[in-house]
Amino acid sequence: MITKACTVTALKVGPDDGLGEGEFIAYASVFGNKDSYGDIVEPGAFTDTLAEWNSKDAPIPALWGHNMSDPDYNIGHVVSAEEDEKGLKVRIKIDLENPLPGSKAPQVYRLLKGKRVEQMSFAYDVLDGGYAERADAAGGEKESYYALRKLHLYEVSVVPIGANQETEILGVKSAARVADRIAEDIKAGRVISAKNETELRTAYDSLGRVLAVLESDEEKASGHTETKDEGGNVKSEGLGFNPSVVDSALLDAIDLELSLA
Repeated sequence: MITKACTVTALKVGPDDGLGEGEFIAYASVFGNKDSYGDIVEPGAFTDTLAEWNSKDAPIPALWGHNMSDPDYNIGHVVSAEEDEKGLKVRIKIDLENPLPGSKAPQVYRLLKGKRVEQMSFAYDVLDGGYAERADAAGGEKESYYALRKLHLYEVSVVPIGANQETEILGVKSAARVADRIAEDIKAGRVISAKNETELRTAYDSLGRVLAVLESDEEKASGHTETKDEGGNVKSEGLGFNPSVVDSALLDAIDLELSLA
């Protein structure tokens, strides 16, 4: 499952905008917009999944920050969703009636009304996608992108602006997807630039350092590790753990994923 965010456009919130209390309208996805991963959501990508949701006796969940594990972050549901010429337009009802202690719904509604959050996001799987080309913004050379033609929608979320620990983790998780695309490029005969090849090799080394530290930490947890002294004799000793090594390697991997996307 993957997530994708976009800046909220045409945001309407509550009675001041002619809606019911706790309701808002926004675009969860915009068509034709190339994002940092090189993806473009195409018109019709949500047609089948919206029809599937409409056939269910259950609404599309609305969450805060894609938190599916904590019911306090399940802030409401999608009242209606449709594709128009611009993108995926959703009307959401936030749970304001008798909210349970700990519910994030009232605060999220205040943030929306105060224009203090400006992004929507959605969780999905790609059912049909592939590489395509189009003229770049300057109308000159063609640019390649990954066309998202058919998606399975899991939920929509209101998300904060800017990077945070969660978005960094999601970036690392999506590195495998980027790697698959690069492999597909090579198989199709596309040439990988020298710069990207260098970055790939750097990431390979970085991820190797992460795995080495993790394996060492597991050995430490077991109580001992075996090492050899200068005479070749096996000795047991405690193993130090340097979190900065993990942090550095993860940051290298994240930087690679972003630069190649």
